[in-house]
Amino acid sequence: MSVPSRWEADVSQVLSGAEPFAHDGPAEVGVLVCHGFTSTPQSVRAWAEHLAAAGCAVRCPLLPGHGTRWQDLNGTGWHDWYRAAERELLALRERCRSVFVFGQSMGGTLALRLAQRHPDIAGLVLVNPSVTTRRTGAALLPLLARPPLSWVVPSLPGVAGDVAAPGVRELAYDRMPLRAMASLRRLWSVVRAELGEVRQPLVLYRSAVDHVVEPVNAELVLAGVRSADVTAHVLADSFHVATLDHDAPALFAGSVEFIHRIHHERAEEPA
Repeated sequence: MSVPSRWEADVSQVLSGAEPFAHDGPAEVGVLVCHGFTSTPQSVRAWAEHLAAAGCAVRCPLLPGHGTRWQDLNGTGWHDWYRAAERELLALRERCRSVFVFGQSMGGTLALRLAQRHPDIAGLVLVNPSVTTRRTGAALLPLLARPPLSWVVPSLPGVAGDVAAPGVRELAYDRMPLRAMASLRRLWSVVRAELGEVRQPLVLYRSAVDHVVEPVNAELVLAGVRSADVTAHVLADSFHVATLDHDAPALFAGSVEFIHRIHHERAEEPA
């Protein structure tokens, strides 16, 4: 049984366009779609809507601390984000025969953690998932995120909007809250330690040019999981937020093809 998050967004404070997305219907397939760190469902909404149009039940939650103001994110941590995603997963599992989890950036990290804890998940699609960083100063995060330093510098400049397509905006914070960043780093450690527990069919999309998540992240995921059915794609024309970028149509179509294939194979398995 999932524990409720200690953070609940005041609907009146949620930024316009950052609202969660949900689509129901008599669907055999459900898909949980998770957005990235400091981002909102807007960054993956077109993906979620494409899946809904393909006949899937879809849940795309607004993760705790997101979609309001960046200070709110510092009042949450990875357990809150995970529990919010898990609640939606369990709701889909109650009504759908096959449930998939898709994620962009930190959403991919959460998808991996859910797969580690819920082996009945049918499959994963990850877009530029994060499990580490090699940026200078990252090791100082635990120190910077604690008082008194966190009182002086509670956040750093944001990384939102890494999109190659001109005129496309990602609705996300322009700051990265340090305490929340430190919690994300702890989530990375937990997920890396148990990558071998991920055995579900998996598709990983990695942007050839990504100014947020380094290529080592995809390398670690692909080398660490024990899935027998793994496909990796390099997105040549997109930056980090590929779900809003030039390669989005191909990514969306490939996701639906993956769902159909895996769901069909599961349907043919003996009861």
